[in-house]
Amino acid sequence: MKDNKYSLRALALMLGYPDAKLRANLPQLIEAIDTEASIPAARRLEIKALVAELLRTDAMEVEARYVETFDRGRATSLHLFEHVHGDSRDRGPAMVDLAQTYEKAGLLMGPEELPDHLCVVLEFASTQPPRLAANFLGEMEHILTAIFSALLKRQSPYATLLAAVLELAGQKVQAVPVVADEAMDEAWVEPMAFDGCSTKGQAKPGAPQPIHFVRKASAASGVAL
Repeated sequence: MKDNKYSLRALALMLGYPDAKLRANLPQLIEAIDTEASIPAARRLEIKALVAELLRTDAMEVEARYVETFDRGRATSLHLFEHVHGDSRDRGPAMVDLAQTYEKAGLLMGPEELPDHLCVVLEFASTQPPRLAANFLGEMEHILTAIFSALLKRQSPYATLLAAVLELAGQKVQAVPVVADEAMDEAWVEPMAFDGCSTKGQAKPGAPQPIHFVRKASAASGVAL
């Protein structure tokens, strides 16, 4: 299996907030991806097209598009556990487990970083041998595919970066049906007091309670996804 650490690191940076520093470094990131050549050539052409668009578009518009793409709705969120646990209590323990996985490998996060953010996940994967990195990312295939599909539905050029991640993980790139995002005002609204519902998503007393199934923790990484 080809070495892919520079490609993973480059993708991690490209998926970050496109401030002036990142945009200035985009040509070097493309060069690193081309030199390593672990991403298929056709995908690299798409990534170059994305970079060209980011560089020729007004900086404020680029940043606004990024926020609109990744921070306005759960379907395209780069926080992976939002796609599995939402705002439930299960997300906390899952975050702790993932952070401990990083620490055991010698990767310490900054105080402003969350372990389930895709940029952090890719940075960690870039420190692992290629096969271990592919297996680690492969455990998240269902989440990565969901984000890729949501970006594709929005016709976002960022979809090619998720496709590249899937390819580095040895996974097939294919779109799946996308569940429509809940409107932002509806997502943040508090349940009515004394309405027979203590938390959003629960049924009223006497009504069937919904059950949600998620994948079991991976024995290899100890991460619940």
